Amino acid sequence: MTEKLTYKDAGVDIDAGNRSVQLIKDSVKATYRPEVLGDLGGFGGLFALQAANYKEPVLVSGTDGVGTKLRLAFMLDKHDTIGQDAVAMCVNDILVQGAEPLFFLDYLAVGKLDPDQVADVVKGVASACRESGCALIGGETAEMNGFYPEGEYDIAGFAVGVVEKSKLITSEKVKEGDILLGLPSSGVHSNGYSLVRKIVFEHKGFKGDEYIEELGKTIGEELLTPTRLYPQSCLPLLKEFDLHGLVHITGGGFYDNIPRALPEGLAVEVNAEAWQVPPIFKLLQQWGNVDWPEMYRTFNMGIGMVLIASIDEAEKIEAFLAARGETVYEIGRVVKGNHDVTIKGGVFRG
Repeated sequence: MTEKLTYKDAGVDIDAGNRSVQLIKDSVKATYRPEVLGDLGGFGGLFALQAANYKEPVLVSGTDGVGTKLRLAFMLDKHDTIGQDAVAMCVNDILVQGAEPLFFLDYLAVGKLDPDQVADVVKGVASACRESGCALIGGETAEMNGFYPEGEYDIAGFAVGVVEKSKLITSEKVKEGDILLGLPSSGVHSNGYSLVRKIVFEHKGFKGDEYIEELGKTIGEELLTPTRLYPQSCLPLLKEFDLHGLVHITGGGFYDNIPRALPEGLAVEVNAEAWQVPPIFKLLQQWGNVDWPEMYRTFNMGIGMVLIASIDEAEKIEAFLAARGETVYEIGRVVKGNHDVTIKGGVFRG
């Protein structure tokens, strides 16, 4: 008699998927804004844009994943922060065009579905959505037996935001003499982890639980610190000031990201002595014998978001942020050039 097979025999457990949904339900609902329609479990997320609040609303969207930082989550079996990385990489990107994040959807693909692991990941997503002011209105969890090893997964997502067309940030307003203001990062964020892993785990032979005196924590704890979310800090600025540009320092570091906010004929000079580079970057440079220009091309070096404003506005922005307990550094200025980024001072002297 031929054996009767089921979907579960093939490695897909529908019941486990349903348990995952129940575990994340409260976290997801806690992110809802008044514009959210319907409930968790529909075929599509519903969001009623309050178009009457805008003269010419422009929707801005962004999508991203977490990259090889996921390897650390697997190694250390810690999954409650990686969801913030997925959200941050998306909402920070749409923020630089002046958009307020409205909603987010995630896609989680697993080898074998572990409801508790999925719940940890999605709770991180939901927590980041709440902090960013956007609703988690949907997502997909795909159990792909034989495609990912058991215990491993990939996560990606996308965010949609809105901005008044007249407030849309492009490169058009950037002028020679504008000031660059830097907001601190929370650490390595979610870029450059292929190099991080090569230095830390291949070259140094670390396992992740080694306590590093300069960091005051284990190397694994430092490297799993989630990407900072910038909407709470930057959205009030967009309402109060005339920002000429915003730059999210992600893959490509200073050299590749800042030029994206510049019009033709302009460049920037960055003063590397304007802020204290966090210890983790100094250690990575030393452990891997990495050239400093390569460090600034690969990592954020302690600056996760750059604001570009006129001299007068920059002074007001600094005072505004300082009054709210926000750290901000004047890290450079816009000069004539051809999209060049010149870093001076500190290790670049001479």
